[in-house]
Amino acid sequence: MDYRDQTDIGGTRESFLTTHWSLIDDVKREEGEDNTLIGLLLERYWKPVYCYLRRKGYDNENAKDLTQGFFHEVVLNRHLVQRADACKGRFRTFMLHAVNQYVVDQQRKEATQKRIPRDKLAQLDFWDPAVYDETVCELDAEQGFNYAWKAELLDRVLTEVRDTYIKRGMEAHWYVFRDRLLKPVIEDRDAPSLKEICQAHAIKDEITASNMLKTVKRQFHSTVRKHVRRTVACGEIVEEELKEVFEFLGKKRNM
Repeated sequence: MDYRDQTDIGGTRESFLTTHWSLIDDVKREEGEDNTLIGLLLERYWKPVYCYLRRKGYDNENAKDLTQGFFHEVVLNRHLVQRADACKGRFRTFMLHAVNQYVVDQQRKEATQKRIPRDKLAQLDFWDPAVYDETVCELDAEQGFNYAWKAELLDRVLTEVRDTYIKRGMEAHWYVFRDRLLKPVIEDRDAPSLKEICQAHAIKDEITASNMLKTVKRQFHSTVRKHVRRTVACGEIVEEELKEVFEFLGKKRNM
């Protein structure tokens, strides 16, 4: 995960207030034709699907074609969405199962691009394969899917937290959190001292900086929980998901 201050990955579009399972229920009831909601679902899951297919052995172009085909058939045409069962828990588990089902189906059909008119393809913003995450390349297919899912979720969370403090005119709070915790975790380096942070951002003393850090940490944890709750159907699974997310980011660094 390469988090940058200027990123708008994921955005802060709070129109996606429903949980992912609620969105699937709406699609089942023929109420899910809202292109904004469908678009957000694609945006948040295409990277995990693409990473999974790459780690299954498909090259860049074939993985792209399969990802496009999967979302066209499963999400836009609802061919497999009807099988979704919220009682099974994690939404990403359902998605992974659906991808596997789709790939098996494609082994008995013509190439995806020949079956789907190009003007009907789901529009996905594929990244340059030259910057394909080296970490994902070291994982198996399912691990790659989960890695990409967590990275995308955390990018969204961090963007939302950052924008919240900037809009409040409290940029210094974000900078303290970024420099003291976020960058050291992402860049795998030692954190600067609070004294150094105070000097860099004109904060009057270390006690003030420490309090600012605690404030943003609470906001960060609250935002992570909010986003995770949208992806599961049962409350007891939330804690399991949160544990995985924080371990991914580096809980040992006191995030």
